[in-house]
Amino acid sequence: MPRFAYLTRAVWLLALISLFTDLASEMLYPVMPLYLQSIGFSVFFIGLLEGVAEAVAGLSKGYFGQWSDRLGRRVPFVQWGYGLSALSKPMLAVLATPAWVLLARTVDRLGKGLRTGARDALLSDEATPSTKGKVFGFHRSMDTLGAVLGPLAALGWLAAHPGQYRPLFLWAFVPGVVAVVITFALREQRAVLSGRPVVPFWASLGYWRQAPPAYRRVVGGLLVFALFNSSDAFLLLLARQRGLPAPTIIGLYILYNLTYVLSAWPMGHLADRLGPRRLLVGGLLVFASVYGGVVLAHDLGAFGALFALYGLYAAATEGVGKAWVSTLCAKADTGAALGTFAGLSSLAALVASTGAGLLWQWYGPLPTFGLTAAVALAVAAYLARVRLGMGRD
Repeated sequence: MPRFAYLTRAVWLLALISLFTDLASEMLYPVMPLYLQSIGFSVFFIGLLEGVAEAVAGLSKGYFGQWSDRLGRRVPFVQWGYGLSALSKPMLAVLATPAWVLLARTVDRLGKGLRTGARDALLSDEATPSTKGKVFGFHRSMDTLGAVLGPLAALGWLAAHPGQYRPLFLWAFVPGVVAVVITFALREQRAVLSGRPVVPFWASLGYWRQAPPAYRRVVGGLLVFALFNSSDAFLLLLARQRGLPAPTIIGLYILYNLTYVLSAWPMGHLADRLGPRRLLVGGLLVFASVYGGVVLAHDLGAFGALFALYGLYAAATEGVGKAWVSTLCAKADTGAALGTFAGLSSLAALVASTGAGLLWQWYGPLPTFGLTAAVALAVAAYLARVRLGMGRD
């Protein structure tokens, strides 16, 4: 069997789609908190905005994931989801009012919710149990390559046009459209029908009740962590508070994503070799080190080292976590299982980001980051010992 046989046509197409979509999104992500703060938005509102947007994505991920399972269709959900995300980019250039910014972010996250369960199910269907870590790791690497190119494009624009944020929202529309065009090259392979009725939108996370115990144990631990893991925007805001200029902050975000893109695929290989449990636990320990150390950082060297470590944490957890969760459910329920996991995580992000914004506003960054580091250590200890079953860790 060829060494890279697991990189099928569908895996490559989904990786390229994610690359161009992340290029579009990440042109804006590191700029967004700086832009909103520059026009008078508080840290609390920025956290609330990110939390509400992720909550919308959360509810829709579980709902559309189970729709995908019920219909045995994946590609239409992928196409419409990436289309909505592309549409949201030029919306941000129209107005800078809180309601409009919230609407644009909601459209973007609704698109993410529409596509995530179906896309991850497509990736899972293309892999075997022994290659899932590599497939998801490769996808995360390509996705994050877009997250390197996007901030580089933003950095180049701001270097030539200091302070001119709004035109970036229009430029970001271009790679978004490219991603949508590529989705039409995907071919539907009818999936196994789940046989379950689709529950109402507000009950779309009902898969949890039917999920195997191993799924609930692992996802439960990860959700506790998600309840305290606030948006990365707070790391960028802390760097700004410590006096680093906007171009330097974007450079730090590029360093984070570059470390991520270089590490995600090797981490996937390690997950297949050592088991995802070890990678996730190690990643959470790295996360705790970053959040424990960032409150002590005051210069570029310290922030640079911590942002690079943060990229290693992301590479060791995000794709690996999905690969692990996808082994804890029946194949016919993969869309609902991954969609519910992503959905509940996004709902937890609403609590995490809103709570972090309030905690920062009342007490400053030290307790905000310190509490999150402590919870990460506790969850790492739990996942290291939780009992699952043969072949599932």
